[in-house]
Amino acid sequence: MRFSGRFAALASTVLFSAGIAHAGYQLDTTYDTTNFLNSFDFFTQPDPTKGFVQYVDGQTANKEGLAVYAQGGIYMGVDFKTKNPPQGRKSVRVTSKKSFTRGLFIADIAHMPGSICGTWPAFWMFGDNWPTSGEIDILEGVNSQAQNSITLHTMDGCIMSNQGVLPSTRFASTNCGASGVSSGCKQDTADNSNYGDGFNAIGGGVYATEWTSDHIAVWFFPRSRIPQDITSQNPNPGSWGAPTARFVGGNTCNIDNFFKNHQIVFDTTFCGDWAGKVWYADPKCAALAPTCEAYVSGNPEQFANAFWVVNSVKIYQQGGNPGPVQHWAAPNPSSGLVGPQNQNHPQPQTQVQPQPTQPATQPQPTNGQVWNGQPQPNPGTNSQSPPPPKQDSSWNGQVWNGGGWDTKIRNRAVAKRFSA
Repeated sequence: MRFSGRFAALASTVLFSAGIAHAGYQLDTTYDTTNFLNSFDFFTQPDPTKGFVQYVDGQTANKEGLAVYAQGGIYMGVDFKTKNPPQGRKSVRVTSKKSFTRGLFIADIAHMPGSICGTWPAFWMFGDNWPTSGEIDILEGVNSQAQNSITLHTMDGCIMSNQGVLPSTRFASTNCGASGVSSGCKQDTADNSNYGDGFNAIGGGVYATEWTSDHIAVWFFPRSRIPQDITSQNPNPGSWGAPTARFVGGNTCNIDNFFKNHQIVFDTTFCGDWAGKVWYADPKCAALAPTCEAYVSGNPEQFANAFWVVNSVKIYQQGGNPGPVQHWAAPNPSSGLVGPQNQNHPQPQTQVQPQPTQPATQPQPTNGQVWNGQPQPNPGTNSQSPPPPKQDSSWNGQVWNGGGWDTKIRNRAVAKRFSA
C-alpha cells in the first residue's frame, strides 16, 4: 500500500512514539552515600588504555582522600600534590559489584573532572569478556573538550541508526565494532553545559540512560531542569522529548546479543590511548608541554579540579504501570559520516575498558566541608573496599549542587584538598 508523503511522515511519527510506550519503571538499585564505596570494587591493575595513572585500592583511596563521602555525595579525585610520580598520577577507578542487563540508569552528578589538559574521565558501563558483551560510554571526553561524546563498543557485526535523536547531535560512525578500523559508534553532542567546565559551572545535572532491546538512549538534564518524575522516583522517559543520543538496533544490530551483564564504572585516567594520542591536535594543550605525560607529571596543581562528586546512581527496571507518553518525533540528522576519534580501547582478551576527559579548571570550595564518615583504615587489612560508613548525627544528607559544602570539616586529609 502506497502512502502520500505527508501521511507517511505522520505514520512514522505515530509508530516511533508508540515504540517508547513500555511498561513503567520500578526502582531496583540505589547507590549513594549509604552504600557506594562498599558496592564498588577498586581496580588496581595497570590501565588497559596505557594511561599515565596509578589506580589505588580502596584503603589507600580512603586514607589519602581520593575516594570519600562528601556532603551528600561521593567524592572521587586524583593526587594533585605529587610532582613527577614515577608510576603515574594516583587516581581511582571503581566498578560496581552488581551487573545489569537492560534498565534505566539515572546518575545525579554534581561535579566531574573539568576540561583539563591531560585528563580522560569517564562514566561508563561494560560487560565481561570485552567487547563480546558490549560497552556504553555515557559521559566521556579528553583534554580541553567542552562537549560530551557518547559511544558504544561491540564485537563486529553491530550497525546502529540514530532515529529520534536531537538534531544537533552528530553521528560520527554507525559501526559499533571495536576491532579493525572502527573504534565504536560515537555521537558527538553540541551542548557546552553537558561536560567538563560547562557542566561544573551549572552545578552538574542528571544523565539518564535507557537500555532496552530496541534502543540505547541517553538524556542530559541540567540541574535546573531535572524532570519532576525523576526527582519523585517515577521516571517516564516517554515524556522527556528527544534524547541527547539514541542508538537504534533495528535489523542491523540485535541489542540483546551485543549488550549484556554490564557493570558501572567511574574513573579518571591521564594521557594514554586517547588523551595522549590527540595531545598535539589540541592547540591549548600542545602549547603547554611537548607531551601529555610531561605535563601531567610536572604540574600536579593543575589537577585539583579533576574530581567527581556523585550524588547518586539509581537503576530502574521495567515492571510498573506505564506512564503517559508524550508523542514526539525528532528528525534524523543527515550529517556526513566521518571517522570517529580513535580511542584504541582494550584488546578483546582484556576485560576492562577506557575512560576520557578535558581541560580547564573549576573554582574550588575553599571553606568547604567534607564528611568522610569512615574510621581510619587498618593498614593490616587486605580488603579492597573501605569500611562501612558510620552514622553521624551532624550530617544532614543534603545533596551538594556545586554551591558549597557543609562548614564542619570531618576529614583533614580531604579538607586540605579544598584549601588555597
